[in-house]
Amino acid sequence: MVTRSRQLCTFYLGQDFLGVDAKIVQEVIRYQEMTRVPLTSDCIRGLINLRGQIVTAIDMRKRLGLPDRPADRQPMNVVIRCEEGAVSLLVDQIGDVIEVSEEDFELPPETLREPARSLIEGAYQLKGQLLLVLNTMEAVHLSAV
Repeated sequence: MVTRSRQLCTFYLGQDFLGVDAKIVQEVIRYQEMTRVPLTSDCIRGLINLRGQIVTAIDMRKRLGLPDRPADRQPMNVVIRCEEGAVSLLVDQIGDVIEVSEEDFELPPETLREPARSLIEGAYQLKGQLLLVLNTMEAVHLSAV
């Protein structure tokens, strides 16, 4: 029997360990200066210029309803490709690309509260920690915010 697996690009938001499908990750980069966009959701932190490509930066702490990042810490960018083009997910710290077995996939924990509940597609129980898998299409879809 062949066990199917998938690779996830992981990152941290505070103590939370999250991942996105590595296939959609364009790149991972340090903090970039942003241009604030007036009259947008507070989840949209601004626009970054990525080698001539204008990319929307979404603050994943705000998107998931977590407390603000400490003022002395700059976020990192996980740039993903989606239907609208490239989008940057602002995260606290970058993890590794890890391989997980599809048979270990679980539905999101019942204890997860909104807005995180609708943005997490599931979880993997790893040694000593829970890896939450972000539903990137929902996370970048801001019309409901």
